[in-house]
Amino acid sequence: MRTFGVEEELLIVDPATGVPAALADTVLRGLSPRGAAAGPKTGRLPGDAAFGLELKLEQIEARTAPVLNHDALLCQIRQARVLVDQAARQQGARAAALATSPLACTTHTTHSPRYATMQRRFGLTVTEQLTCGLHVHTFIASPEEGVAVLDRIRDKLAVLIALSANSPFWNGGETGFESYRTQAWNRWPAAGPAMIFGSVPVYRGVVARLLESGVLFDEGMVYFDARLARHHPTVEVRVADVCLRAEDAALIAVLVRALVESASREWRDGVDPAPVPTVLLRMAAWQASNFGLRSELLDFGSFRPAPAGEVVHALVDFLAPVLAEQGELELVRSGVDRVLSDGTGSQVQRQALCAAGLKTRNGQAGLADVVAHAVEVTTRAG
Repeated sequence: MRTFGVEEELLIVDPATGVPAALADTVLRGLSPRGAAAGPKTGRLPGDAAFGLELKLEQIEARTAPVLNHDALLCQIRQARVLVDQAARQQGARAAALATSPLACTTHTTHSPRYATMQRRFGLTVTEQLTCGLHVHTFIASPEEGVAVLDRIRDKLAVLIALSANSPFWNGGETGFESYRTQAWNRWPAAGPAMIFGSVPVYRGVVARLLESGVLFDEGMVYFDARLARHHPTVEVRVADVCLRAEDAALIAVLVRALVESASREWRDGVDPAPVPTVLLRMAAWQASNFGLRSELLDFGSFRPAPAGEVVHALVDFLAPVLAEQGELELVRSGVDRVLSDGTGSQVQRQALCAAGLKTRNGQAGLADVVAHAVEVTTRAG
């Protein structure tokens, strides 16, 4: 079994108002060994989670160590969330696994030369980019295997957008989307689905051309839906919202690992990637972002509309041989059924807003209740 791990971006919020709080640097110091000052990518605690700053001071990143099984990953995700929340409490704040802030706020860009350059270059896109994602890293044996995997998973990633949807509100209002983070994120010039590369030289050549264009100023801004990690021997899948529930994050990670393993086997067996035009992948991602699991998704075989539940179950069926071999099939089936029954994070947020509406006509107060409920769910043990 391949090792895998996740990066989760969490919001730091004021528990009284629900508004994001620009405290990531001080929260990170509280997470560092002995409270020492920490840079953007430091703060590892012995053996388990690590923490770092992100683009905005209203968010913080938690990173698990590589593990081999679902239970170990879920344990680390829960541990990391609790640690971030404890450090936030020391500053009078809380942690919330929300992919966008329900309430409007003035954001603060993290102090670094790179982020300052991004602010000057990309303006409002950076100013408004307070979004939190879930990134899943899965081990690959070589860049050749990695590119082969990228080519063979691209047609199925939109299903993960729907399953993880957790951003129905933006700037103090309803968006009409289940994953509005996907819409906001795709304003970046190199974000979204990529072409079929076919080989490592082609992949590297495309990245080089993007940098030569002058639009991007470093490889870290190659924000493909899935890419080769720059500093680790992994494929990094980046389409998911941060999940409200820790168990949903672990479920998404297990699905990603199975996708990587299945794609690798197809490559070794000489199965060509599905020749789906990139524009159709964008349609599938947009549909998943818009409807989540509430209505129809584009089926990843035909790219025609089909009930969301059928498309999700079709993905599990496609991955069933790998999942069964790894002892995860029943776990995934029950996890998917739970999300379809209980709702995604977006659906849970809307339910919390409806419950708040029974108590008050004040929309902002209702959204504060949504955040308060999210804070409670974020660190729930099960």
